[in-house]
Amino acid sequence: MRYAQIVLPLNLKGSFTYKVPEELMSEIQTGMRVLVPFGGKKIYTGLVFELHDNEPENFVAKEVISLLDDAPILPKEQINFWNWLADYYLCGLGEIYRFAFPSSLKLESETYLKLRPNVTVDFENLDVNEMYLIQALEVRQLINLTDIEAFIQKKDIIKTINSLIDLQYIEIDEKITEKYKAKEVAYVRINQSVLNNQNLTEILSKLNKAPKQKDLFLIILDKQTEDPSGFIKKSDLFADGNFGSSHFKSLADKNLIEEYYMQKDRIEGYEGEIEEIEELSELQKIAKAEVDEAFEAKENVLLHGVTSSGKTHIYLDKIEECINEGKNVLFLLPEISLTKQITQRLEKKYGRQIGFYHQKLTDFERVEVWRRIKQNDIRILIGTRNSLFLPYQNLGLIIVDEEHDSAYKQFTPYFNGKDSALVLANFYDARVILGSATPSVESYYRARKGKMKYIFLTERFGNVNLPEFELINFKEAQDSKKVTGNFSLQLIEELQRTLDDKNQAIILHNRRGYANVIECESCGYVNYCSNCDVVMTYHKAANEMKCHYCGQRASKPKACPKCHSEKLNEKGVGVEQIHEEISKIFPENEVDRMDVDSMRKKFAYEKLYEKIEDRETDIVVGTQMISKGLDFDHIELVGIPKADSLLYVQDFRAEERAYQLITQVSGRAGRVSGKGKILIQTYNPDHSVFQLIKMNNTAKIYKYFLTERQKFHYPPFTKLIMIEMKHRREDKVDRASQFLGSILRKYLPEDCVLGPERAQIARLNNLYQFQIMLKLPRGKNYEKFKAMVLLSLKEFDEITAYQSIKKDVLVDF
Repeated sequence: MRYAQIVLPLNLKGSFTYKVPEELMSEIQTGMRVLVPFGGKKIYTGLVFELHDNEPENFVAKEVISLLDDAPILPKEQINFWNWLADYYLCGLGEIYRFAFPSSLKLESETYLKLRPNVTVDFENLDVNEMYLIQALEVRQLINLTDIEAFIQKKDIIKTINSLIDLQYIEIDEKITEKYKAKEVAYVRINQSVLNNQNLTEILSKLNKAPKQKDLFLIILDKQTEDPSGFIKKSDLFADGNFGSSHFKSLADKNLIEEYYMQKDRIEGYEGEIEEIEELSELQKIAKAEVDEAFEAKENVLLHGVTSSGKTHIYLDKIEECINEGKNVLFLLPEISLTKQITQRLEKKYGRQIGFYHQKLTDFERVEVWRRIKQNDIRILIGTRNSLFLPYQNLGLIIVDEEHDSAYKQFTPYFNGKDSALVLANFYDARVILGSATPSVESYYRARKGKMKYIFLTERFGNVNLPEFELINFKEAQDSKKVTGNFSLQLIEELQRTLDDKNQAIILHNRRGYANVIECESCGYVNYCSNCDVVMTYHKAANEMKCHYCGQRASKPKACPKCHSEKLNEKGVGVEQIHEEISKIFPENEVDRMDVDSMRKKFAYEKLYEKIEDRETDIVVGTQMISKGLDFDHIELVGIPKADSLLYVQDFRAEERAYQLITQVSGRAGRVSGKGKILIQTYNPDHSVFQLIKMNNTAKIYKYFLTERQKFHYPPFTKLIMIEMKHRREDKVDRASQFLGSILRKYLPEDCVLGPERAQIARLNNLYQFQIMLKLPRGKNYEKFKAMVLLSLKEFDEITAYQSIKKDVLVDF
């Protein structure tokens, strides 16, 4: 095996061929990290994806510099998974590598120069730049390329270095820096020689002149005598402020005490009592038996259970079985806000065997999880979509909770975590449970077609009643003057009744900020984002305008910049405004807000959950975040004041998402009492979706969605590929999109190619966007058509003028 295919952490397609030096041939394996040169003098950390004997024909392969691992860091199942992702989602392996690995596991290289040892330099034969460099190296042993720019012109640097290397005066010293450092904690103990000496009276009399040092010494001695096998943390000694580092240093200098370090995990594990999992109900036992039957037949499962039907109970039971078989479990969640409650349940059973992996971890914390998974220390991993890429050793079960959630979609590289989990499980010969109270139309259709086992839990746990839905005609309420701001009197009365009964309520409004737009009354001016073609949203809490696409901020205008009028109106309603209104209507009650802006801090979710659990808050106002996984006993009412805004979105999935959101948030109510109530305020109570939700007939709802999708040729009846093209110049991206459209029409039927069109938001982050949508048939023809799409993209890439166009291909978007 003289050659290796190496994947580099660069946004490039495929892998690169390198020669394996003889001394590394016996050690190199697929899945190892290696150091390789690429593009001049740059060094990268590559991943070995394949070893072979095929010598490249058109070029001379560079050599692998060295190996970074003693054993493969990436198992073969992950290599297969990466190859499938790149092939199915038409993305580059380098992109996947960049996303999948913590950046601390991708080494950085700085090119350093140093004088060769025992060299005699003949200065007469050197030019000015060469002399400068030699003199600099005599003063400083190592210099990197950036430092050289201070005294040699950029264009002459490489020439100068190469000349001195040829003369054998200098050599390159590649200093590879691995960024990850284990966290070390300082501990303290009495010096062993002091303990062996036993003459403590003499030591203490010497310390009489330094009472603080004496007290500190006695405290350490007391702790060590009390628990000889225990550890005394250095930071604990200074916690009360009685002692300083000078007292500690003096004792250390006298050799009475010593400081030592131990490595410590950055992520604290659970150390509490371990409990047994409660028994399943009769209905759950039947569902569990069906899951077992499906797994026996090597089938995956769609577990469709109404909210609070106890899907988590079934998950826990299957996790228990999997662990007993000596295999590991991946528990996927769409967002980290959901980890708190599922963690509490699992930690009580499995303690330190649980690990977490999500975007809020620091890079060093991610490396620790990566290493623990590699060593098989973690038996159950709870994580978001990026945890699919960890180096699992013996994965037996993947659970995808809230499988319908759009948060499973990742955009660079683009893939769907839910679908990818099914493929990853296949490579490990593991089984998958997709769980949801509102499965995606695609998953429901796939299960009904027999591609996976469909299991439906129709009742809530403990025979608790499902919540009751009520539609409020807001137009009628306005006409009869029975409204206060954005709330009908009926909704306010129901809220009051719930609070009087000492229960809690949820208000859902899925729009961030305070007002959608600030408009000048005199001339109609609105504040657009300077980077994007969107109106900036007003956030009252921060008193600023924000763009929710690129993050740009601006202060709220005091007067219209165009006509200088001070009559500025706030139009549109955001969650901050709903929160403010509710706080004014119920001034005696505690009202909290849950949205992206209020949950930015590391433990914001946990603090709010504790407040709800301890009943310190009465009403929670929030965006879609509050619809996900909250399991509290005293929430009895859910109000949706502006339900129409959920439906009128330019997206063929708008109705499905509205149904999912309303059903999910309704599932938070009456989970124990069975008296939950959902009030939906709408101008259009006769809309099919609202009427179907009120009827609560799952089969009818999905039949309605599938009929609509079939009528207009949308998934699951077709496959969609979206090609997005972006560039700073509108005319250039317009021409490029027209050109790509014409190539696609050359290979694909006319009906399959829609566009190119301007994107819904024509400019984002100063890039103009055009889109081409491809509707392709399912089945065998799909692979044929997809090959034609690849051919078209390749043909487009050959045009030099369009190489600056940024292209995103979204498969199954």
